Amino acid sequence: MISKSMFKNTLLFIVFLTWGCQGQNSPIILGIEQLDAYIPLLTGKAVGIVANASSVIPTEKETKTHLIDSLLTKNINIKAVFAPEHGFRGTAANGAYIEDEVDPNTKLPIHSLHGKDIKPTPNQLSGIDLILFDLQDVGLRFYTYISTLHYVMEACAEQGVSLVILDRPNPNGHYIDGPILEKEYQSFVGMHPVPIVYGMTIGEYAQMINGQGWLKNGLICDITVIPLQYYTHQTRYDLPLRPSPNLRTAKSINLYPSLCLFEGTDISIGRGTDTPFEIFGSPSLSPEEFDFSFKPVSQQGAVNPPHLGKQCFGKDLSKTEDLSAIRLDWLVETFKDYHKKGIPFFNNYFNKLAGNSGLRKSIERGESAQSISAGWQEGLERFKVIRSNYLIYN
Repeated sequence: MISKSMFKNTLLFIVFLTWGCQGQNSPIILGIEQLDAYIPLLTGKAVGIVANASSVIPTEKETKTHLIDSLLTKNINIKAVFAPEHGFRGTAANGAYIEDEVDPNTKLPIHSLHGKDIKPTPNQLSGIDLILFDLQDVGLRFYTYISTLHYVMEACAEQGVSLVILDRPNPNGHYIDGPILEKEYQSFVGMHPVPIVYGMTIGEYAQMINGQGWLKNGLICDITVIPLQYYTHQTRYDLPLRPSPNLRTAKSINLYPSLCLFEGTDISIGRGTDTPFEIFGSPSLSPEEFDFSFKPVSQQGAVNPPHLGKQCFGKDLSKTEDLSAIRLDWLVETFKDYHKKGIPFFNNYFNKLAGNSGLRKSIERGESAQSISAGWQEGLERFKVIRSNYLIYN
């Protein structure tokens, strides 16, 4: 069954799912797996692809075929590839500047959207009829794949190019939490007035970008979403491949919403170790209170990590029960330990990640984690009303 989008000049096809006892117990079918749904949309078109190393099609015996390889075997006319932060191969460090390149095997140009350009240029889109988008998001405002989505949508709308999104599950889609981004703190790590954890798939988020008029000059992108089957926001989904170099496990992805704010402080969250985003620490924390230790080293995806080569004291969170809310107590505890020693804790990046100045001020005033979180609730309730207009899944 096909549904017309509620948005003027936007074409959105959504395949409604048939749910029964058997369907609810079936494994999730990803958008990328439904070739019969999107190959006809690509046939006879000049196609650009937004993808990275995780853009693979699961097949029998747990083998995986990359989307581009599969499309080439079906004689789809691929003109160019566009790659987000961390690069096409998904190995570059966070924030790294990535150059354009040519794939040595397919000879396709790979345009970096985390280098000299963050948005496809008119020249790069010249001669392209349609963009196919397949990135594994993790459901956080400051995870930049949704920023790339925004700029791809904007570029497509400007150049009259259609966008097909192969939807994927959100591993943090089971809850909504955190402060709403304030306009003066907009950046590439936070473009929209949403909470840190927004509880939507990338296909649903694209609908919200259109529907809320967030593209420049009120543009609307012509989008088609190939939806997931047998998925709800409460469905657990452990990613089969890393979405980025330092999110290596289901535990790290679950802890990421709570630990990433540490990147705006002097605290290491384990980059340069075997367990990034499962631990935290610094040389300045008191070892009698923070009795776990580690020493970051240079490695792929973390060439120059915070506190490189220094003994850090902190906590191992790898055995923590799975979270359904942001844990602020770790941030509050470490700030207090620094503050009593007179050591600077925050850096200039913190407010950008938080999306406001209020969180830092609340911590500096000595407010409890519970009190701070309570202050978010009114904004979260307003966001949930907006979010409900764009959901594809229960």
